[in-house]
Amino acid sequence: MNYRHAFHAGNFADVVKHAVLVRLVEYLKNKEKPFRVIDTHAGVGLYDLSGGEAQRTGEWRAGIGRLLDAPLPGQAAALLAPYLDAVAAANPGRDLRHYPGSPAIVRHLLRRQDRLTAIELHPDDARDLAALFAGDHQVRVIALDGWLALGAHLPPKEKRGLVLVDPPFELGGEFDRLAAGLAKAHRRWPGGMFALWYPVKDRAAVARFAEDLRGAGIPRILDIRFAVRPPSTEPRLDGTGMVVVNPPYTLEAELRLLLPALEPVLAEAPGAGWSVEWLAGEGPS
Repeated sequence: MNYRHAFHAGNFADVVKHAVLVRLVEYLKNKEKPFRVIDTHAGVGLYDLSGGEAQRTGEWRAGIGRLLDAPLPGQAAALLAPYLDAVAAANPGRDLRHYPGSPAIVRHLLRRQDRLTAIELHPDDARDLAALFAGDHQVRVIALDGWLALGAHLPPKEKRGLVLVDPPFELGGEFDRLAAGLAKAHRRWPGGMFALWYPVKDRAAVARFAEDLRGAGIPRILDIRFAVRPPSTEPRLDGTGMVVVNPPYTLEAELRLLLPALEPVLAEAPGAGWSVEWLAGEGPS
Protein backbone atom coordinates (compact mmCIF):
# COMPACT_ATOMS: atom_id res chain seq x y z
CA MET A 1 0.00 0.00 0.00
CA ASN A 2 1.29 3.44 -0.94
CA TYR A 3 -0.02 6.03 1.48
CA ARG A 4 1.52 9.12 -0.13
CA HIS A 5 -0.36 11.61 1.94
CA ALA A 6 -1.24 14.27 -0.61
CA PHE A 7 -3.60 11.75 -2.23
CA HIS A 8 -5.40 10.95 1.01
CA ALA A 9 -5.31 14.15 3.07
CA GLY A 10 -8.52 14.72 4.99
CA ASN A 11 -9.95 11.26 4.37
CA PHE A 12 -11.71 9.19 7.05
CA ALA A 13 -8.39 7.82 8.31
CA ASP A 14 -7.07 11.34 8.85
CA VAL A 15 -10.24 12.37 10.67
CA VAL A 16 -9.98 9.50 13.15
CA LYS A 17 -6.20 9.75 13.53
CA HIS A 18 -6.25 13.49 14.10
CA ALA A 19 -9.22 13.32 16.46
CA VAL A 20 -7.18 10.93 18.63
CA LEU A 21 -4.02 13.03 18.26
CA VAL A 22 -5.83 16.14 19.48
CA ARG A 23 -7.12 14.37 22.58
CA LEU A 24 -3.55 13.31 23.44
CA VAL A 25 -2.16 16.83 23.03
CA GLU A 26 -5.03 18.37 24.97
CA TYR A 27 -4.32 16.01 27.85
CA LEU A 28 -0.67 17.06 27.93
CA LYS A 29 -1.83 20.66 28.30
CA ASN A 30 -3.49 19.89 31.63
CA LYS A 31 -0.14 20.52 33.34
CA GLU A 32 1.81 23.79 33.12
CA LYS A 33 5.12 22.05 32.50
CA PRO A 34 6.25 22.20 28.86
CA PHE A 35 6.09 19.20 26.57
CA ARG A 36 7.41 18.25 23.14
CA VAL A 37 5.65 16.46 20.30
CA ILE A 38 7.92 14.55 17.92
CA ASP A 39 6.29 13.79 14.55
CA THR A 40 8.51 11.22 12.83
CA HIS A 41 6.86 11.20 9.40
CA ALA A 42 5.53 14.73 9.24
CA GLY A 43 4.85 15.20 5.50
CA VAL A 44 4.42 18.74 4.16
CA GLY A 45 2.19 19.94 7.01
CA LEU A 46 -0.54 21.53 4.89
CA TYR A 47 -2.38 19.99 1.95
CA ASP A 48 -4.12 21.74 -0.93
CA LEU A 49 -7.47 20.01 -1.44
CA SER A 50 -7.78 21.62 -4.87
CA GLY A 51 -4.43 20.18 -5.95
CA GLY A 52 -4.03 17.38 -8.45
CA GLU A 53 -3.36 14.61 -5.93
CA ALA A 54 -6.32 15.41 -3.67
CA GLN A 55 -8.66 15.97 -6.62
CA ARG A 56 -7.62 12.68 -8.22
CA THR A 57 -8.96 10.66 -5.29
CA GLY A 58 -11.45 13.07 -3.72
CA GLU A 59 -11.15 11.10 -0.48
CA TRP A 60 -11.44 14.22 1.68
CA ARG A 61 -15.08 14.62 0.64
CA ALA A 62 -16.01 11.43 2.52
CA GLY A 63 -13.83 12.45 5.47
CA ILE A 64 -13.43 16.00 6.69
CA GLY A 65 -15.98 17.16 4.10
CA ARG A 66 -18.69 15.07 5.73
CA LEU A 67 -17.63 15.88 9.26
CA LEU A 68 -17.86 19.64 8.79
CA ASP A 69 -21.49 19.29 7.68
CA ALA A 70 -22.53 16.77 10.34
CA PRO A 71 -24.52 17.49 13.49
CA LEU A 72 -22.78 15.83 16.45
CA PRO A 73 -23.89 15.04 20.01
CA GLY A 74 -22.80 17.67 22.51
CA GLN A 75 -20.06 15.70 24.27
CA ALA A 76 -18.56 14.43 21.02
CA ALA A 77 -18.72 17.92 19.53
CA ALA A 78 -16.82 19.31 22.52
CA LEU A 79 -14.11 16.65 22.21
CA LEU A 80 -13.73 17.35 18.48
CA ALA A 81 -13.77 21.15 18.83
CA PRO A 82 -9.97 21.64 19.09
CA TYR A 83 -9.46 19.52 15.97
CA LEU A 84 -12.11 21.39 13.98
CA ASP A 85 -10.63 24.69 15.20
CA ALA A 86 -7.29 23.64 13.70
CA VAL A 87 -8.99 22.83 10.39
CA ALA A 88 -10.76 26.20 10.46
CA ALA A 89 -7.48 27.99 11.16
CA ALA A 90 -6.06 26.50 7.96
CA ASN A 91 -9.03 27.86 6.01
CA PRO A 92 -9.53 31.58 6.75
CA GLY A 93 -12.39 31.84 4.25
CA ARG A 94 -15.63 29.90 4.33
CA ASP A 95 -14.56 27.26 1.82
CA LEU A 96 -12.59 24.16 2.73
CA ARG A 97 -9.45 24.58 0.61
CA HIS A 98 -6.69 23.15 2.78
CA TYR A 99 -6.30 20.31 5.20
CA PRO A 100 -3.74 20.58 8.01
CA GLY A 101 -1.51 17.60 8.51
CA SER A 102 -0.45 16.43 11.96
CA PRO A 103 2.36 18.99 12.43
CA ALA A 104 0.05 21.90 11.59
CA ILE A 105 -2.65 20.56 13.91
CA VAL A 106 -0.15 20.10 16.75
CA ARG A 107 1.31 23.56 16.19
CA HIS A 108 -2.15 25.09 16.41
CA LEU A 109 -2.62 23.47 19.82
CA LEU A 110 0.74 24.29 21.40
CA ARG A 111 1.09 26.78 24.22
CA ARG A 112 4.03 29.21 24.36
CA GLN A 113 6.14 26.83 26.45
CA ASP A 114 5.62 23.75 24.25
CA ARG A 115 7.64 22.56 21.26
CA LEU A 116 7.27 20.48 18.10
CA THR A 117 9.95 18.51 16.28
CA ALA A 118 8.74 17.68 12.77
CA ILE A 119 10.81 15.11 10.89
CA GLU A 120 10.51 14.31 7.19
CA LEU A 121 12.85 12.35 4.90
CA HIS A 122 11.48 13.18 1.43
CA PRO A 123 13.56 16.17 0.22
CA ASP A 124 10.70 18.09 -1.44
CA ASP A 125 8.34 17.50 1.47
CA ALA A 126 11.01 18.47 4.01
CA ARG A 127 11.61 21.69 2.09
CA ASP A 128 7.89 22.54 2.04
CA LEU A 129 7.58 21.68 5.72
CA ALA A 130 10.51 23.96 6.61
CA ALA A 131 8.96 26.78 4.58
CA LEU A 132 5.63 26.33 6.39
CA PHE A 133 7.28 26.83 9.78
CA ALA A 134 10.00 29.29 8.77
CA GLY A 135 10.77 31.68 11.62
CA ASP A 136 8.70 29.72 14.14
CA HIS A 137 10.90 29.24 17.21
CA GLN A 138 8.56 26.60 18.66
CA VAL A 139 9.00 24.24 15.72
CA ARG A 140 12.15 22.45 14.63
CA VAL A 141 12.04 20.82 11.20
CA ILE A 142 14.60 18.09 10.51
CA ALA A 143 15.26 16.32 7.20
CA LEU A 144 15.86 12.80 8.49
CA ASP A 145 14.58 9.25 8.27
CA GLY A 146 11.86 9.22 10.91
CA TRP A 147 12.75 5.71 12.02
CA LEU A 148 16.16 6.98 13.15
CA ALA A 149 14.46 9.63 15.30
CA LEU A 150 13.05 6.90 17.52
CA GLY A 151 16.58 6.47 18.84
CA ALA A 152 18.43 9.72 18.29
CA HIS A 153 15.77 12.13 19.56
CA LEU A 154 14.55 10.31 22.65
CA PRO A 155 13.97 11.18 25.35
CA PRO A 156 13.30 14.88 24.70
CA LYS A 157 14.80 17.39 27.11
CA GLU A 158 11.30 18.33 28.35
CA LYS A 159 10.80 14.74 29.63
CA ARG A 160 7.10 15.11 28.80
CA GLY A 161 5.41 14.65 25.47
CA LEU A 162 4.23 12.52 22.62
CA VAL A 163 5.85 10.70 19.72
CA LEU A 164 3.62 10.33 16.65
CA VAL A 165 4.72 7.64 14.19
CA ASP A 166 2.70 7.83 10.98
CA PRO A 167 4.68 6.01 8.26
CA PRO A 168 3.58 6.06 4.62
CA PHE A 169 3.41 2.24 4.28
CA GLU A 170 5.12 2.47 0.90
CA LEU A 171 7.34 -0.55 1.47
CA GLY A 172 6.79 -4.11 2.61
CA GLY A 173 7.50 -4.97 6.22
CA GLU A 174 6.21 -1.68 7.66
CA PHE A 175 4.31 -3.44 10.44
CA ASP A 176 7.53 -5.18 11.51
CA ARG A 177 9.39 -1.85 11.43
CA LEU A 178 6.62 -0.25 13.45
CA ALA A 179 6.78 -2.90 16.17
CA ALA A 180 10.60 -2.88 16.26
CA GLY A 181 10.71 0.93 16.27
CA LEU A 182 8.29 1.11 19.16
CA ALA A 183 10.30 -1.44 21.16
CA LYS A 184 13.48 0.59 20.68
CA ALA A 185 11.80 3.90 21.46
CA HIS A 186 10.09 2.56 24.57
CA ARG A 187 13.41 1.28 25.92
CA ARG A 188 14.85 4.77 25.56
CA TRP A 189 11.80 6.54 26.98
CA PRO A 190 9.56 4.13 28.92
CA GLY A 191 7.47 6.95 30.39
CA GLY A 192 6.77 8.60 27.04
CA MET A 193 3.48 8.60 25.20
CA PHE A 194 3.57 7.04 21.72
CA ALA A 195 0.88 7.03 19.02
CA LEU A 196 1.39 4.76 16.01
CA TRP A 197 -0.89 4.89 12.97
CA TYR A 198 -1.51 1.90 10.73
CA PRO A 199 -3.86 1.06 7.83
CA VAL A 200 -6.49 -1.66 8.18
CA LYS A 201 -6.20 -3.32 4.80
CA ASP A 202 -4.29 -6.58 5.20
CA ARG A 203 -6.19 -8.10 8.13
CA ALA A 204 -3.67 -10.88 8.66
CA ALA A 205 -0.82 -8.36 8.92
CA VAL A 206 -2.84 -6.28 11.39
CA ALA A 207 -3.51 -9.36 13.53
CA ARG A 208 0.19 -10.28 13.57
CA PHE A 209 1.09 -6.71 14.51
CA ALA A 210 -1.32 -6.82 17.46
CA GLU A 211 0.19 -10.12 18.62
CA ASP A 212 3.70 -8.71 18.37
CA LEU A 213 2.68 -5.79 20.57
CA ARG A 214 1.00 -8.07 23.10
CA GLY A 215 4.30 -9.88 23.49
CA ALA A 216 6.49 -6.78 23.53
CA GLY A 217 6.60 -6.42 27.31
CA ILE A 218 5.26 -2.85 27.21
CA PRO A 219 2.92 -2.37 30.19
CA ARG A 220 0.08 -0.27 28.71
CA ILE A 221 -1.02 -0.38 25.05
CA LEU A 222 -4.42 0.70 23.76
CA ASP A 223 -5.46 -0.32 20.23
CA ILE A 224 -8.03 1.83 18.42
CA ARG A 225 -9.67 0.73 15.17
CA PHE A 226 -12.31 2.31 12.97
CA ALA A 227 -13.75 0.72 9.81
CA VAL A 228 -15.94 2.45 7.25
CA ARG A 229 -17.05 -0.85 5.68
CA PRO A 230 -16.72 -4.59 6.33
CA PRO A 231 -13.59 -6.35 5.09
CA SER A 232 -13.31 -6.20 1.30
CA THR A 233 -12.50 -9.12 -0.96
CA GLU A 234 -10.24 -6.77 -2.94
CA PRO A 235 -7.27 -4.97 -1.36
CA ARG A 236 -8.52 -1.57 -0.24
CA LEU A 237 -8.37 0.62 2.83
CA ASP A 238 -11.39 -0.49 4.85
CA GLY A 239 -10.31 0.98 8.14
CA THR A 240 -7.75 2.86 10.17
CA GLY A 241 -5.93 1.98 13.36
CA MET A 242 -3.90 3.71 16.01
CA VAL A 243 -1.93 2.19 18.86
CA VAL A 244 -1.34 4.42 21.88
CA VAL A 245 1.30 3.49 24.45
CA ASN A 246 0.93 5.04 27.91
CA PRO A 247 -2.43 6.58 26.98
CA PRO A 248 -4.01 9.23 29.19
CA TYR A 249 -6.41 7.79 31.74
CA THR A 250 -9.14 9.85 30.07
CA LEU A 251 -8.63 8.53 26.55
CA GLU A 252 -10.66 5.31 26.57
CA ALA A 253 -13.80 7.03 27.88
CA GLU A 254 -13.37 9.86 25.35
CA LEU A 255 -13.06 7.40 22.49
CA ARG A 256 -16.22 5.62 23.58
CA LEU A 257 -18.01 8.94 23.08
CA LEU A 258 -16.19 10.01 19.91
CA LEU A 259 -16.08 6.87 17.79
CA PRO A 260 -19.80 6.04 17.88
CA ALA A 261 -20.52 9.66 16.95
CA LEU A 262 -18.11 9.44 13.99
CA GLU A 263 -19.40 6.09 12.75
CA PRO A 264 -22.65 7.28 11.08
CA VAL A 265 -20.83 10.29 9.63
CA LEU A 266 -17.94 8.41 8.03
CA ALA A 267 -19.46 4.97 7.30
CA GLU A 268 -19.55 4.00 3.64
CA ALA A 269 -21.46 0.72 3.90
CA PRO A 270 -23.37 -1.41 6.41
CA GLY A 271 -20.89 -3.20 8.60
CA ALA A 272 -18.83 -0.18 9.57
CA GLY A 273 -17.70 -0.17 13.18
CA TRP A 274 -15.07 0.61 15.74
CA SER A 275 -13.23 -0.99 18.65
CA VAL A 276 -11.08 0.05 21.59
CA GLU A 277 -9.01 -2.80 23.01
CA TRP A 278 -6.22 -3.06 25.55
CA LEU A 279 -3.37 -5.09 24.13
CA ALA A 280 -1.47 -4.74 27.41
CA GLY A 281 -2.68 -3.39 30.73
CA GLU A 282 -6.17 -2.05 31.25
CA GLY A 283 -7.64 1.21 32.45
CA PRO A 284 -5.90 3.99 34.38
CA SER A 285 -2.43 3.29 35.72
